[in-house]
Amino acid sequence: MRNLAQASPGEIRRLIRQEKITGPTAGMAAGFVQANLAVVPKTLAYDFLLFAQRNPKPCPVLDVTDAGSAEPRQVAPGADLRYDIPKFRIYKAGELVDEVLNLERYWREDMVAFLLGCSFTFETALISAGIPVRHIEENRNVPMYITDIPCVPAGVFHGNMVVSMRPVPQEKVVRSVQATSRFPAVHGAPVHIGDPAAIGIRSVEQPDFGEAVTIRPGEVPVFWACGVTPQAVAMTAKPEIMITHAPGHMFICDIRDADLIAF
Repeated sequence: MRNLAQASPGEIRRLIRQEKITGPTAGMAAGFVQANLAVVPKTLAYDFLLFAQRNPKPCPVLDVTDAGSAEPRQVAPGADLRYDIPKFRIYKAGELVDEVLNLERYWREDMVAFLLGCSFTFETALISAGIPVRHIEENRNVPMYITDIPCVPAGVFHGNMVVSMRPVPQEKVVRSVQATSRFPAVHGAPVHIGDPAAIGIRSVEQPDFGEAVTIRPGEVPVFWACGVTPQAVAMTAKPEIMITHAPGHMFICDIRDADLIAF
């Protein structure tokens, strides 16, 4: 298998559809946008769209499918969201009831899929700026935490923001803010720098999603809003059904990181 960082989005999606890739996608198809997934019935789609509009940091909308369609026509024409993500989670009434490699059993003709910006997208910019991305270095899933930062509610949807964390050398923290603030469509600048307890995180060694990574002496934990927020919302709001990606297992779009830079 070729270097997945150099593979095209179409190649990655084909390997995912063949179930040859079933793990986290960080570092794959470098230079292309990665996206979070949230799928709800049409009866809840307006509420979720409003929730995303009111909470653009954790839920920046990249594409919304027609009801019953699994094709993200704006960001990857011809792709199929039922098969082209490595792993999915199924929530019913707030409970995680299944984790699957495709949505054949759960897709319905009334489903509406939302693709939300993902911080994996700006990691190429961090690396280019000389900033380490520890979970890629350690071949782990990015650590993610449920905070005590409340989202703005909309309809049935409410809950707290989820953040992802990357340790950054103290002298490069400002540069990390500069590099990521150019990407507001994929979470943009950090929402918090430093003391995890200030945003309700009890221990960075015990993430709610993903895996812990090494924080070296002289490094500062930097936290970005995260598109796993809808999963925390699903557990809080308890909708009839919500389908999401498994944390870290993203959809890779055909659009490039550079397409989302805000000059």
